[in-house]
Amino acid sequence: MKVADILRFALSILTEKKVRAILTIIGIAIGPASMVTIIGTTQGYSQTILSQLTSLGGNVIVVFPQRGYSITDTMVSSVEKIDGVRQVAPFYVTEAVFRKADGSQEKVQIYATDLEVIFETLGNLRFEDGALPQKTMVTSAAVGFDVIRSKDGKKLYDVGNAITVKIPVFKEDKFEFKSVSLRIVGALQKYGNALLVNPDLTIFLPLSAGRSVLGMSQYSGLFIVSVDNSKVDYISKQIKDKYRDLVQVIAFQQIASTINSIVDVLDFLLFTLSTSAFAVAITGTMATMFTSIIERTREIGVLKAFGFSSKTVLVLILAEGIIMSMIGGVIGVILGVVGAYSLSTMGSFNVSGAVSFSIKAEPLISPQLVIQSLGMAILVGSVGGLIPAYRASKVQPIVALRYE
Repeated sequence: MKVADILRFALSILTEKKVRAILTIIGIAIGPASMVTIIGTTQGYSQTILSQLTSLGGNVIVVFPQRGYSITDTMVSSVEKIDGVRQVAPFYVTEAVFRKADGSQEKVQIYATDLEVIFETLGNLRFEDGALPQKTMVTSAAVGFDVIRSKDGKKLYDVGNAITVKIPVFKEDKFEFKSVSLRIVGALQKYGNALLVNPDLTIFLPLSAGRSVLGMSQYSGLFIVSVDNSKVDYISKQIKDKYRDLVQVIAFQQIASTINSIVDVLDFLLFTLSTSAFAVAITGTMATMFTSIIERTREIGVLKAFGFSSKTVLVLILAEGIIMSMIGGVIGVILGVVGAYSLSTMGSFNVSGAVSFSIKAEPLISPQLVIQSLGMAILVGSVGGLIPAYRASKVQPIVALRYE
Protein backbone atom coordinates (compact mmCIF):
# COMPACT_ATOMS: atom_id res chain seq x y z
CA MET A 1 0.00 0.00 0.00
CA LYS A 2 1.06 3.55 -0.66
CA VAL A 3 1.75 5.91 2.22
CA ALA A 4 -1.14 8.12 1.11
CA ASP A 5 -3.52 5.16 1.27
CA ILE A 6 -2.31 4.26 4.76
CA LEU A 7 -2.84 7.83 5.97
CA ARG A 8 -6.29 8.01 4.34
CA PHE A 9 -7.34 4.76 6.00
CA ALA A 10 -6.06 5.83 9.44
CA LEU A 11 -7.75 9.24 9.23
CA SER A 12 -11.05 7.69 8.17
CA ILE A 13 -11.01 5.50 11.29
CA LEU A 14 -10.29 8.50 13.52
CA THR A 15 -13.12 10.55 12.01
CA GLU A 16 -15.58 7.70 12.60
CA LYS A 17 -14.90 7.76 16.36
CA LYS A 18 -14.32 11.47 16.87
CA VAL A 19 -15.00 11.71 20.61
CA ARG A 20 -12.70 8.80 21.46
CA ALA A 21 -9.97 10.13 19.16
CA ILE A 22 -10.22 13.65 20.61
CA LEU A 23 -9.99 12.38 24.20
CA THR A 24 -6.96 10.25 23.31
CA ILE A 25 -5.29 13.21 21.57
CA ILE A 26 -5.91 15.38 24.64
CA GLY A 27 -4.34 12.72 26.84
CA ILE A 28 -1.29 12.61 24.58
CA ALA A 29 -1.06 16.44 24.45
CA ILE A 30 -0.69 16.70 28.24
CA GLY A 31 2.83 15.23 28.05
CA PRO A 32 4.45 17.69 25.62
CA ALA A 33 2.43 20.58 27.10
CA SER A 34 3.80 19.95 30.60
CA MET A 35 7.32 19.34 29.28
CA VAL A 36 7.46 22.56 27.26
CA THR A 37 5.83 24.65 30.01
CA ILE A 38 7.97 23.41 32.90
CA ILE A 39 11.33 23.03 31.17
CA GLY A 40 10.90 26.14 28.98
CA THR A 41 10.08 28.33 32.00
CA THR A 42 12.91 26.89 34.11
CA GLN A 43 15.47 27.26 31.33
CA GLY A 44 14.30 30.83 30.75
CA TYR A 45 14.94 31.81 34.36
CA SER A 46 18.26 29.96 34.55
CA GLN A 47 19.45 31.54 31.29
CA THR A 48 18.46 35.01 32.53
CA ILE A 49 20.27 34.52 35.84
CA LEU A 50 23.40 33.23 34.09
CA SER A 51 23.41 36.08 31.58
CA GLN A 52 23.05 38.62 34.39
CA LEU A 53 25.89 36.99 36.32
CA THR A 54 28.21 36.97 33.33
CA SER A 55 27.32 40.58 32.50
CA LEU A 56 28.41 41.58 36.02
CA GLY A 57 32.01 40.65 35.26
CA GLY A 58 33.66 37.33 35.97
CA ASN A 59 36.59 39.01 37.73
CA VAL A 60 34.44 40.88 40.29
CA ILE A 61 33.91 39.81 43.91
CA VAL A 62 31.51 41.53 46.32
CA VAL A 63 31.91 41.39 50.10
CA PHE A 64 29.12 42.24 52.56
CA PRO A 65 29.56 42.51 56.34
CA GLN A 66 27.46 40.20 58.48
CA ARG A 67 25.36 41.62 61.29
CA GLY A 68 27.52 43.10 64.04
CA TYR A 69 30.65 43.53 61.91
CA SER A 70 31.87 46.71 60.23
CA ILE A 71 34.09 46.98 57.17
CA THR A 72 36.88 49.47 57.89
CA ASP A 73 39.68 51.13 55.93
CA THR A 74 42.04 48.69 57.65
CA MET A 75 40.17 45.78 56.05
CA VAL A 76 40.26 47.58 52.69
CA SER A 77 44.06 47.89 52.94
CA SER A 78 44.37 44.24 53.99
CA VAL A 79 42.31 42.99 51.04
CA GLU A 80 44.30 45.17 48.62
CA LYS A 81 47.45 43.23 49.59
CA ILE A 82 46.02 39.84 48.54
CA ASP A 83 47.80 38.46 45.50
CA GLY A 84 45.72 38.94 42.35
CA VAL A 85 43.67 41.91 43.60
CA ARG A 86 43.74 44.81 41.14
CA GLN A 87 41.38 47.19 42.89
CA VAL A 88 39.22 47.39 46.02
CA ALA A 89 36.32 49.85 46.05
CA PRO A 90 34.31 50.25 49.26
CA PHE A 91 30.73 51.39 48.77
CA TYR A 92 27.78 52.80 50.65
CA VAL A 93 24.26 51.80 49.66
CA THR A 94 20.91 52.95 50.98
CA GLU A 95 17.32 53.19 49.84
CA ALA A 96 15.59 56.50 49.25
CA VAL A 97 12.16 57.81 48.42
CA PHE A 98 11.93 60.09 45.39
CA ARG A 99 8.82 62.16 44.67
CA LYS A 100 8.92 63.05 40.99
CA ALA A 101 7.71 66.14 39.18
CA ASP A 102 4.52 64.36 38.09
CA GLY A 103 3.61 63.63 41.73
CA SER A 104 4.44 59.92 41.63
CA GLN A 105 6.63 58.40 44.31
CA GLU A 106 9.44 55.94 43.55
CA LYS A 107 11.66 53.87 45.81
CA VAL A 108 15.24 54.09 44.52
CA GLN A 109 18.67 52.90 45.59
CA ILE A 110 21.65 55.18 46.11
CA TYR A 111 25.18 53.83 45.62
CA ALA A 112 28.19 55.91 46.67
CA THR A 113 31.45 54.37 45.46
CA ASP A 114 34.20 54.56 42.88
CA LEU A 115 31.87 54.85 39.90
CA GLU A 116 34.45 53.56 37.43
CA VAL A 117 34.31 50.21 39.25
CA ILE A 118 30.51 50.20 38.92
CA PHE A 119 30.87 50.64 35.17
CA GLU A 120 33.36 47.77 35.06
CA THR A 121 31.08 45.56 37.16
CA LEU A 122 28.00 46.37 35.06
CA GLY A 123 29.70 45.93 31.71
CA ASN A 124 26.88 47.20 29.47
CA LEU A 125 26.15 50.40 31.39
CA ARG A 126 26.15 53.40 29.03
CA PHE A 127 25.31 57.10 29.23
CA GLU A 128 22.38 58.55 27.34
CA ASP A 129 23.52 62.06 28.23
CA GLY A 130 26.19 63.62 30.44
CA ALA A 131 29.02 61.83 32.23
CA LEU A 132 30.24 60.50 35.57
CA PRO A 133 30.46 63.03 38.42
CA GLN A 134 33.99 63.89 39.54
CA LYS A 135 35.14 62.42 42.87
CA THR A 136 34.90 65.80 44.59
CA MET A 137 31.38 66.54 43.26
CA VAL A 138 29.61 65.02 46.26
CA THR A 139 26.14 66.38 45.42
CA SER A 140 26.33 65.47 41.73
CA ALA A 141 24.78 62.22 40.52
CA ALA A 142 24.51 59.84 37.61
CA VAL A 143 20.92 58.58 37.52
CA GLY A 144 19.27 55.48 36.12
CA PHE A 145 16.93 55.48 33.12
CA ASP A 146 13.68 55.06 35.08
CA VAL A 147 14.63 57.47 37.89
CA ILE A 148 14.03 60.50 35.69
CA ARG A 149 10.98 59.14 33.87
CA SER A 150 7.31 58.69 34.67
CA LYS A 151 5.60 55.31 34.69
CA ASP A 152 4.54 55.80 31.06
CA GLY A 153 8.13 56.58 29.99
CA LYS A 154 7.88 60.36 29.73
CA LYS A 155 11.17 62.08 30.56
CA LEU A 156 10.76 64.42 33.54
CA TYR A 157 14.34 65.59 34.17
CA ASP A 158 17.38 66.48 32.09
CA VAL A 159 21.09 66.76 32.84
CA GLY A 160 21.62 69.89 34.91
CA ASN A 161 18.30 69.61 36.76
CA ALA A 162 18.15 69.19 40.54
CA ILE A 163 16.27 66.43 42.33
CA THR A 164 15.45 65.92 46.01
CA VAL A 165 15.33 62.50 47.63
CA LYS A 166 14.53 61.44 51.18
CA ILE A 167 16.87 58.97 52.86
CA PRO A 168 16.39 57.21 56.21
CA VAL A 169 18.81 58.25 58.97
CA PHE A 170 19.10 56.94 62.52
CA LYS A 171 18.79 59.80 64.99
CA GLU A 172 18.13 59.71 68.73
CA ASP A 173 17.20 56.02 68.76
CA LYS A 174 14.78 56.29 65.85
CA PHE A 175 14.72 56.53 62.07
CA GLU A 176 13.90 59.82 60.40
CA PHE A 177 13.85 60.90 56.77
CA LYS A 178 16.46 63.40 55.65
CA SER A 179 16.01 65.43 52.45
CA VAL A 180 19.02 65.47 50.13
CA SER A 181 19.30 67.66 47.03
CA LEU A 182 21.35 66.36 44.11
CA ARG A 183 22.25 67.71 40.68
CA ILE A 184 22.03 65.40 37.67
CA VAL A 185 25.28 65.35 35.69
CA GLY A 186 24.73 62.04 33.89
CA ALA A 187 21.66 60.14 32.64
CA LEU A 188 22.06 56.43 31.91
CA GLN A 189 20.61 54.37 29.10
CA LYS A 190 18.11 51.58 29.76
CA TYR A 191 19.96 48.60 31.27
CA GLY A 192 17.51 46.11 32.76
CA ASN A 193 17.65 44.34 36.07
CA ALA A 194 20.82 42.86 37.58
CA LEU A 195 21.40 40.64 40.59
CA LEU A 196 23.00 43.21 42.90
CA VAL A 197 21.47 46.40 41.65
CA ASN A 198 18.79 47.64 39.30
CA PRO A 199 20.72 50.40 37.50
CA ASP A 200 17.52 51.82 36.00
CA LEU A 201 16.26 52.73 39.49
CA THR A 202 19.59 53.70 41.05
CA ILE A 203 21.32 57.00 41.79
CA PHE A 204 25.13 56.82 41.67
CA LEU A 205 27.28 59.19 43.76
CA PRO A 206 31.04 59.53 44.36
CA LEU A 207 32.38 57.57 47.36
CA SER A 208 32.93 60.65 49.54
CA ALA A 209 29.20 61.44 49.33
CA GLY A 210 28.51 58.38 51.49
CA ARG A 211 29.63 60.17 54.63
CA SER A 212 29.21 63.84 53.77
CA VAL A 213 25.83 63.64 52.01
CA LEU A 214 24.19 60.36 53.03
CA GLY A 215 25.49 60.57 56.60
CA MET A 216 26.58 56.91 56.66
CA SER A 217 29.46 56.07 58.99
CA GLN A 218 30.13 52.47 57.89
CA TYR A 219 30.79 50.91 54.52
CA SER A 220 28.00 48.72 53.16
CA GLY A 221 30.44 46.45 51.36
CA LEU A 222 33.39 46.09 49.01
CA PHE A 223 33.73 45.69 45.26
CA ILE A 224 36.91 43.71 44.56
CA VAL A 225 38.32 43.51 41.03
CA SER A 226 40.86 40.75 40.35
CA VAL A 227 43.58 40.94 37.70
CA ASP A 228 41.84 38.12 35.81
CA ASN A 229 39.19 35.43 36.27
CA SER A 230 41.70 32.77 37.30
CA LYS A 231 42.42 34.63 40.57
CA VAL A 232 38.79 34.85 41.72
CA ASP A 233 38.69 31.53 43.59
CA TYR A 234 42.01 32.22 45.33
CA ILE A 235 41.00 35.73 46.44
CA SER A 236 37.60 34.52 47.68
CA LYS A 237 39.25 31.74 49.70
CA GLN A 238 41.78 34.13 51.25
CA ILE A 239 39.00 36.49 52.40
CA LYS A 240 36.84 33.64 53.75
CA ASP A 241 39.79 32.09 55.60
CA LYS A 242 40.74 35.38 57.24
CA TYR A 243 37.31 36.81 58.08
CA ARG A 244 35.28 33.57 58.24
CA ASP A 245 31.68 34.26 59.37
CA LEU A 246 32.22 38.01 59.70
CA VAL A 247 31.57 38.65 56.00
CA GLN A 248 29.65 37.20 53.08
CA VAL A 249 31.69 36.75 49.91
CA ILE A 250 29.91 36.70 46.54
CA ALA A 251 31.91 35.74 43.45
CA PHE A 252 29.80 35.89 40.29
CA GLN A 253 32.04 33.40 38.49
CA GLN A 254 31.53 30.80 41.24
CA ILE A 255 27.77 31.39 41.35
CA ALA A 256 27.51 30.99 37.57
CA SER A 257 29.41 27.69 37.74
CA THR A 258 27.19 26.43 40.56
CA ILE A 259 24.00 27.47 38.77
CA ASN A 260 25.17 25.71 35.61
CA SER A 261 25.56 22.47 37.56
CA ILE A 262 22.19 22.89 39.27
CA VAL A 263 20.44 23.65 35.97
CA ASP A 264 21.86 20.49 34.36
CA VAL A 265 20.53 18.35 37.23
CA LEU A 266 17.22 20.24 37.28
CA ASP A 267 16.70 19.80 33.53
CA PHE A 268 17.19 16.04 33.86
CA LEU A 269 14.86 15.88 36.88
CA LEU A 270 12.12 17.90 35.17
CA PHE A 271 12.45 15.83 32.00
CA THR A 272 12.07 12.67 34.09
CA LEU A 273 9.00 14.05 35.87
CA SER A 274 7.44 15.12 32.56
CA THR A 275 7.76 11.59 31.19
CA SER A 276 5.21 10.41 33.79
CA ALA A 277 2.54 12.19 31.74
CA PHE A 278 3.76 10.32 28.66
CA ALA A 279 3.54 7.00 30.54
CA VAL A 280 -0.12 7.72 31.31
CA ALA A 281 -0.69 8.67 27.66
CA ILE A 282 0.79 5.35 26.49
CA THR A 283 -1.72 3.47 28.65
CA GLY A 284 -4.59 5.60 27.32
CA THR A 285 -3.51 5.15 23.72
CA MET A 286 -3.18 1.40 24.18
CA ALA A 287 -6.67 1.17 25.69
CA THR A 288 -8.12 3.20 22.80
CA MET A 289 -6.38 1.06 20.21
CA PHE A 290 -7.51 -2.22 21.79
CA THR A 291 -11.11 -0.96 21.88
CA SER A 292 -10.86 0.15 18.25
CA ILE A 293 -9.49 -3.23 17.17
CA ILE A 294 -12.21 -5.16 18.99
CA GLU A 295 -14.87 -3.05 17.25
CA ARG A 296 -13.23 -3.63 13.85
CA THR A 297 -12.42 -7.31 14.17
CA ARG A 298 -14.70 -8.26 11.24
CA GLU A 299 -13.25 -5.41 9.16
CA ILE A 300 -9.73 -6.70 9.82
CA GLY A 301 -10.90 -10.18 8.79
CA VAL A 302 -12.25 -8.79 5.51
CA LEU A 303 -8.94 -7.03 4.80
CA LYS A 304 -6.97 -10.21 5.36
CA ALA A 305 -9.46 -12.22 3.30
CA PHE A 306 -8.84 -9.80 0.40
CA GLY A 307 -5.13 -10.55 0.61
CA PHE A 308 -3.78 -7.90 3.00
CA SER A 309 -0.66 -9.28 4.68
CA SER A 310 -0.15 -9.28 8.45
CA LYS A 311 2.55 -6.63 7.96
CA THR A 312 0.16 -4.33 6.08
CA VAL A 313 -2.52 -4.70 8.77
CA LEU A 314 0.08 -3.94 11.46
CA VAL A 315 1.16 -0.77 9.62
CA LEU A 316 -2.46 0.37 9.13
CA ILE A 317 -3.31 0.01 12.82
CA LEU A 318 0.00 1.47 13.97
CA ALA A 319 -0.49 4.49 11.68
CA GLU A 320 -3.70 5.30 13.55
CA GLY A 321 -1.82 5.59 16.85
CA ILE A 322 1.07 7.55 15.34
CA ILE A 323 -1.26 10.07 13.67
CA MET A 324 -3.08 10.68 16.98
CA SER A 325 0.26 11.13 18.74
CA MET A 326 1.51 13.58 16.09
CA ILE A 327 -1.65 15.68 16.37
CA GLY A 328 -1.47 15.50 20.17
CA GLY A 329 2.22 16.41 20.08
CA VAL A 330 1.68 19.53 17.98
CA ILE A 331 -1.27 20.65 20.13
CA GLY A 332 0.74 19.91 23.28
CA VAL A 333 3.72 21.97 22.14
CA ILE A 334 1.45 24.91 21.27
CA LEU A 335 -0.28 24.69 24.66
CA GLY A 336 3.13 24.39 26.34
CA VAL A 337 4.42 27.56 24.68
CA VAL A 338 1.25 29.44 25.68
CA GLY A 339 1.53 28.08 29.23
CA ALA A 340 5.21 29.02 29.55
CA TYR A 341 4.62 32.60 28.40
CA SER A 342 1.56 32.86 30.66
CA LEU A 343 3.68 31.85 33.66
CA SER A 344 6.36 34.38 32.76
CA THR A 345 3.82 37.24 32.70
CA MET A 346 2.31 36.31 36.08
CA GLY A 347 5.15 37.84 38.05
CA SER A 348 8.83 37.97 38.87
CA PHE A 349 11.07 35.78 40.98
CA ASN A 350 12.09 37.63 44.16
CA VAL A 351 15.07 36.80 46.36
CA SER A 352 15.90 38.53 49.63
CA GLY A 353 18.90 38.35 51.88
CA ALA A 354 22.17 40.24 52.18
CA VAL A 355 21.35 41.29 48.67
CA SER A 356 17.82 41.51 47.31
CA PHE A 357 16.85 41.29 43.68
CA SER A 358 13.92 40.59 41.44
CA ILE A 359 14.15 38.57 38.24
CA LYS A 360 11.66 38.43 35.42
CA ALA A 361 12.44 36.18 32.48
CA GLU A 362 10.92 35.00 29.24
CA PRO A 363 10.73 31.23 28.74
CA LEU A 364 13.41 29.62 26.61
CA ILE A 365 11.67 27.42 24.03
CA SER A 366 14.55 25.87 22.12
CA PRO A 367 14.19 23.79 18.92
CA GLN A 368 15.72 20.91 20.87
CA LEU A 369 12.93 21.09 23.47
CA VAL A 370 10.24 21.15 20.77
CA ILE A 371 11.81 18.18 18.96
CA GLN A 372 12.13 16.25 22.24
CA SER A 373 8.49 16.88 23.09
CA LEU A 374 7.24 15.89 19.63
CA GLY A 375 9.51 12.85 19.64
CA MET A 376 8.17 11.70 23.01
CA ALA A 377 4.59 12.18 21.77
CA ILE A 378 5.25 10.09 18.64
CA LEU A 379 6.89 7.46 20.85
CA VAL A 380 3.65 7.35 22.86
CA GLY A 381 1.66 6.54 19.70
CA SER A 382 4.21 3.99 18.54
CA VAL A 383 4.51 2.14 21.86
CA GLY A 384 0.82 2.48 22.72
CA GLY A 385 -0.25 1.21 19.31
CA LEU A 386 2.39 -1.47 18.77
CA ILE A 387 0.91 -4.27 20.89
CA PRO A 388 -2.70 -3.75 19.68
CA ALA A 389 -1.45 -3.54 16.08
CA TYR A 390 0.55 -6.73 16.49
CA ARG A 391 -2.45 -8.51 18.00
CA ALA A 392 -4.62 -7.33 15.10
CA SER A 393 -2.09 -8.48 12.50
CA LYS A 394 -2.17 -12.01 13.92
CA VAL A 395 -5.96 -12.38 13.75
CA GLN A 396 -6.99 -15.27 11.47
CA PRO A 397 -9.44 -14.17 8.73
CA ILE A 398 -11.90 -16.98 9.38
CA VAL A 399 -11.98 -16.20 13.12
CA ALA A 400 -12.38 -12.48 12.50
CA LEU A 401 -15.23 -12.95 10.00
CA ARG A 402 -17.18 -15.04 12.52
CA TYR A 403 -16.74 -12.40 15.26
CA GLU A 404 -19.97 -10.73 16.41
